[in-house]
Order: sequence, then C-alpha cells, then structure tokens
Amino acid sequence: MDLAFIPSPSVGVVHLGPIPLRGYAFCIIIGVFVGVWLGNKRWVQRGGRSGTVADIAVWAVPFGLVGGRLYHVITTYEPYFGKDGHPLDAFKVWEGGLGIWGAVALGAVGAWIGCRRRGIALPAYTDALAPGLALGQAIGRWGNWFNQELYGRATDVPWALEISSDPAVGRVGGTYHPTFLYESLWCVGVAVLVIWADKRFRLGHGRVFALYVAAYCAGRAWIEYMRVDEAHHILGMRLNVWTALIVFLLAVAYLVISAKKAPGREAIVEPGVQEEAAAAAGGADAESAEPGKTDETAKSDESGEGRPGAKVSVTKSAGGEGAGDAVPGDGAAAAADTAGGGAKTS
Repeated sequence: MDLAFIPSPSVGVVHLGPIPLRGYAFCIIIGVFVGVWLGNKRWVQRGGRSGTVADIAVWAVPFGLVGGRLYHVITTYEPYFGKDGHPLDAFKVWEGGLGIWGAVALGAVGAWIGCRRRGIALPAYTDALAPGLALGQAIGRWGNWFNQELYGRATDVPWALEISSDPAVGRVGGTYHPTFLYESLWCVGVAVLVIWADKRFRLGHGRVFALYVAAYCAGRAWIEYMRVDEAHHILGMRLNVWTALIVFLLAVAYLVISAKKAPGREAIVEPGVQEEAAAAAGGADAESAEPGKTDETAKSDESGEGRPGAKVSVTKSAGGEGAGDAVPGDGAAAAADTAGGGAKTS
C-alpha cells in the first residue's frame, strides 16, 4: 500500500533565459511584501501615515537579510570556513540559509535607524509590524520546501514530506516530518493570536511585538527539536532550541515589566498626523460653506443681523443712557416709536 505524502518540487529554480528564478527567493520576497502591507494597514489604524511602514522597511529589510545570513554563517560555519569549505558560498543567499534570530535582531537596528529619521518611537512601529512579520515568516518557510531542506525525522504519517536523494549534499531520500509546514502553520496561528490580543487588551509600547516573539519561540523550540539537519549542540540540545528558550524568557520578562511601567497604548504614534487631519477637516468645512461668506456673516444671517429692515434699537433712560439690541423690523415704524419721553423699546 502506497503511503500518502507531500511531494517536494523536482527543481527549486527555473531559468528564464540567463535569469534564474528561484522558489526560495520568491517566498522571501512575497513574505516581505505581505508583512509590509499588513503592517501599513495596522499603522494607519493606530494613527500613522500610510507609507511610513514601507519607508522604514527600506532600512529594516536589508539589515534583516544581512543579519539572517550572518547568524546562519556564524552558527553553521563549516561549509564556508571549515575543512574543504568555500568562503564565497557565504554570499549565496539564494541557496538558503537565513537565521530568523539574526534577521529580527539586525532588522530591528535598521528599523531603529528609519524610525529615528522620522521621529517615531521604535516600539510603536514594531507593534504595528508584528503580525505581518509572523505572516511573512509563514510564507518564507515555503522556501525550504523548494530547496528540500530543514525537514524533520523520518516518518510514515499521511502528511509526511517526500525528499529525493542527493548524494552531492548528503541527502537521503525518504519521507520525513515537514517541519517547514509545521512552522508555517504555527506562524499563521501566532499572527492570529497577536491580532486578537492586541484588540482585546489594547497592547502598546512594544508589548505586541514581545507577544509575537514569545509565541513564535514557544513553537520554534519543539519544531527545532524535531529537525535532523546538522547543528551545534549544547548540553545535548540544539543551539537554536537554547536560543528559542532564552529569547522566550526575555520576551515574557519585557511583557511583564513594560505593562507595569507603561500601561495602555500610545495616543500618538507619528508626530504631526493629528494636526494634518485637523487642518484637512477645517479646510473641508470651509469648502462646504457658501462662497464669499465668512463664519461671522453666516452667524449674522442666522440671527437676522445685516438683513434689510433690521435696526439697532436703543433703550433710553431718563438720564439719556441706553443699550442697543439688533431686532428685525420696519425702519420707518421704528423711527416713529422713538418719539416721547421715558423709556421705550422698539
């Protein structure tokens, strides 16, 4: 009886003439666009300008790619700087090898630079971007499917991933746990959790981002434990498992401390947006008024002042002192009523 399984692509790259189109790269690019798109929507909902997230991403994305690659090369240096290694291969990002820990860490540095240039607080920006990061990771993980890499232990479950044999890279054919799929689905769940928690508890000051980090690390720890690719071990556990546990504890600590020191959510996330909205609203009100009529003229019309036949009446006392009130009336009749002594009101 044949087992059901998830097939792997026969090739991970298609050549369009001299131009190679790599599935891994496409997954990363699509993930970036989805993350920026969702981040922009959330930023506008929080009171920021549309386009600000993309402007800052111009700094964050390159830093993130460099950081992700550096983490991979440092923690898996043998293929590049070990015996029979090829140092130039460290630049071949398209062949796979981006560490999420380095990508987020150095990407945050790029985001910080972009935020400082715009006068924006980094925690507010990361809170808006957090669910988009999770969805971007969910899409980017499918790049491992194209490259047939980072799979789990051998298994015969119906959703097992079929891996083809490749002696050149030491890959043994068979069916394995699709850890790329597990992580992709987990990241979708993290995005949903973060969006829900943000709406339910009105998180702010970086706590949305901290929740994303903690939730991702919780899943990454057990998914990493299932993988069979070569990795450095510390006290019998893979390096990335330790990293996930440490980062998880740091994220939880930030959640607790931040909630005590800065409860609630930022009222203003981007300077000048409220003023611009108020000015735009004022301009719209002015355009809706009658041409050539000021607010004072409109008020005068409502009260009757300034109309033909309106006259200022004077209440005279015996001493000749009086006060004027504007009332509608016929001019001639009002003049006749002023005759006689004593006080008279028109």
